[in-house]
Amino acid sequence: MSSEVEKGAVSQTKSKLWVDILIFVGFLVTMEPGLSRLTIHEWLSLSMIMGMLVHLLINWDWIIEITRRFLGRLGGQTRINYILNWLLFIDGTLLMVSGLMISEVAMPALGLKFQIGDGWSKLHDLSANTVLILLGLHTALHWNWIVSTVMRYIINPISRVIFRSKQTDGVL
Repeated sequence: MSSEVEKGAVSQTKSKLWVDILIFVGFLVTMEPGLSRLTIHEWLSLSMIMGMLVHLLINWDWIIEITRRFLGRLGGQTRINYILNWLLFIDGTLLMVSGLMISEVAMPALGLKFQIGDGWSKLHDLSANTVLILLGLHTALHWNWIVSTVMRYIINPISRVIFRSKQTDGVL
């Protein structure tokens, strides 16, 4: 049974890693609509909503557990992480809603066109800049996990394959 639990934990960790990598790459592409063009920016942003939902679902047990314990005994870094995650969720929601409201490509393609004022665009810019700061802090808080997980599931397996192929080629 222990082996099955370990496999489940490994599988969940790998899932978290790959979902986070996809969200990160998508975020990098969408952060500068001038480089990705507005069409890619809008459609990729819409698809990232699903990635964010998967991220929340994968981490749902942690969210529930920390919510229950928030007012009780909880480590300082965990409490900060929890608050930061809520700020990210709120700001991300503002970012997505304001993006939908100012959409010039995706929403009209879906038959939705909103008559909006300049406020939605300003809110979108502000929430995009705020999310950069919050994601920087989020990344810093999770840096040890990021490095150890990337080493364990990406770098080490690649290294083993490279060194194994060099050994079979007679290089080592």
